Formats: sequence, structure tokens, C-alpha cells
Amino acid sequence: MNKVNKLKIFNDPIYGFITIPNSLIFDLIDHKYFQRLRRISQMGMTYLVYPGAHHTRFHHAIGCMHLMQRAINTLVFKGVDISREEENALLVAILLHDIGHGPFSHAMEHSIVTGISHEAISLLFMERLNVEFNGSLTLAIQMFKGEYHRKFMGQLISSQLDMDRADYLKRDSFYTGVAEGNINAERLITMLNVVDDELVVEEKGIYSVEKFLVARRLMYWQVYLHKTSIVAEQLLMRVLKRAKELTNRGVVLKASSALDYFLKKEVNHSNFTSETLDVFSLLDDYDIVSAMKEWQNHEDFVLSNICSMIINRDLLKVKLKNKKHKIENVNTYKDRLMKQHNISAEEASYFVFTGEITNQAYQLGAQHINILYKSGKIQDIVKASDQLNLKALSKPVTKFYICYPKE
Repeated sequence: MNKVNKLKIFNDPIYGFITIPNSLIFDLIDHKYFQRLRRISQMGMTYLVYPGAHHTRFHHAIGCMHLMQRAINTLVFKGVDISREEENALLVAILLHDIGHGPFSHAMEHSIVTGISHEAISLLFMERLNVEFNGSLTLAIQMFKGEYHRKFMGQLISSQLDMDRADYLKRDSFYTGVAEGNINAERLITMLNVVDDELVVEEKGIYSVEKFLVARRLMYWQVYLHKTSIVAEQLLMRVLKRAKELTNRGVVLKASSALDYFLKKEVNHSNFTSETLDVFSLLDDYDIVSAMKEWQNHEDFVLSNICSMIINRDLLKVKLKNKKHKIENVNTYKDRLMKQHNISAEEASYFVFTGEITNQAYQLGAQHINILYKSGKIQDIVKASDQLNLKALSKPVTKFYICYPKE
């Protein structure tokens, strides 16, 4: 049998050539659970706003692994002691951090599966893979859960300046064409250091951190919380919710076996079994798109119309305000729709609804981004920066939306 060359190279549009560092990483990337990420969109329905945003969780995970390699090399060069086992664990943890995402990234968590996050499902996948790979992922799982004693390693995986954010801001900026999000990830990583087992950024990197936080704020308003993205995501969740509701009433809907399983079962954290994980691993964006193409011709008014809206990008109208929308306005739109199509108030609520979005680029109470001065002094970025905007960026800004049919 021919021996497989496991030291492969990816050609990434963001970073250029990315090398797979060892056979364990190769085998994890090659695994069907990870290959599924090629069929999970990184940015959900955002391609309806920015046509280029068709990149996947697979792209993002490989990019995160590459940045983690760079961060490890930087820290080792600066004298931080990282063993070969710890290095492998960091690479595995960041590679698999998003493996539990469902179709279109977040839609399932808020519709046909309740009380279990994609992080929890990622952990279930990692534990399953750990059995398959004879315990090779034990340390990575410990780090992923934030239980490893070396705090900075957990911060590289999940914090306010982690490899996940460093990749998705730069990658999403590239694929959407929104230049404001284009951070200098390489410089940020070059400025990293460790003091008392905590991650810090050297003083020279202060402006790169400022740019990172401002870029994060702008990307949230312009891309992640774009009003059209919000309404498309809400409609997708309502498609799945309505499909589950109809299935529970005994209506038979054409769907893939994997999607059918989640429509028929009440799935939450307590009953997410090994069998559920097997079925979940077969579910991706294609199941949902295929179902919506079929359901747009269904006799149910709600299901068919919402599916048609998404498939043909004929979405609801959405208005954003700085204060809550009056209940009278909501009822006016609902009453009009009920009379026009002879539907119930419950059915009308699928097309007329309100909600809120919040943008907070930096959380002061959470893990800090600390700046290390040449004198050895360490200070939070908000205090260290002469950029007055940073204090404002640490305050949450909330906006309220209302969605209703265009007519």
C-alpha cells in the first residue's frame, strides 16, 4: 500500500501557503466530521448582502490553525516554554473549535435544537474523536474547556484577542469586500508575549490593538449586524421553527433523513445522545437549502412564503431604531396582514416581529487585553490607549428592529 504524504500544503487566499504540521492534524482534517465544515457557511445568510461571502467554516478553521502556529513560534522565540505536547494540543483545540456548528452556522441553535450551543456540540465531537484517536486529544480538550493550568494557552484559543477573532475579522473582511475589517493579524501576533502566565501585547503593538477593536466594531455594524443579514437569519430560523411545528402536527414534509430526524425529535442538551451526534454530523447547509426549495411549493402559507422569500431574496422590510418599537405599530402590521391573507395572529407573527441587536467591541469586565510597557508595567488597553473612542467601544450599543412585509 502506498504511504500517504501527510505534510500537505493549502494555498489560502488570505495567508498564502499553510503547511499541515504533523500527521495527527492531517488525519483530523481528513476526518469526515471536519470535512463536513466545507458544507457549513461561515457567515450564514450574509451572502444575500455581500455576494462574495460564500466561504466556509473549513476555510476559517484552517486559517485559525495557521495563526496559532505563528503565535506559538513567536512566543517560543521570545523564550516562552511550550512543549511539543502543548503545541499539538493548541493546534488541535483551535482547529476543532467550530466543529459543532450546524447549518448556516447559528440558525439551528435557535430553532430546532434547544438549550445546547455549538461550543457544547464541538466538545462532544472532540470527545468522540479522542476515543477514535486513542486519547490524542485529551490535552486539547482540557485547553478548549479552559481547564489547563497555563492560562495564556486558553487565551490563545478563546479570549478578546484570540486566534479565532484574528482570523474571522480578516477573512470575513476579505470575502465581503468590507475593507474596514482588514486587521493586521501578523503584526498583532508578532507583538504577543506572556507575563505571569497571561497573554499580553507589547507596547509597540498598541495601535494594532486599537485598529483591531475599531475594525471589530465596524464589522459588526456593517456586516454581522447588517439589517438585511438580521432579517434573513430570522427568516431562516422561522422556516425551521415552522417546519418543526407542522411536523409535530402530523404534516409530512419532504426532507433529508438527517433534517427529518431533528424535525421529529425534541433535541436539547440533556438528550443529545451518541445517536444524535451521528445524525448531526450528516447535517449541513445543503439539507436546508434543498428542503426550502421543496417547501416553497407547500400548501402551508407560512412555510411556503418564508422559503420563497429566502430562495428568491425577496425579504421582509426591516427598520432599525435606537428605542423600542411601539406595540401599536407591530399590531397594525399584523392586522393588515391577517386581513389581507385571511391568516391567524399566530401565523402573522412569523412575518411581523421585533428584536434587538447589541454591539460591544470590547468588554471591560471580561478577560482584558493587556499592554506590556518596556518598564514592565501592565495596563488594560482602554487605559493604555490615547484613543478616546476605546472607552466608548467598551459600552454596549443596542438597536431595535422591526420586520414586516413590504406591501
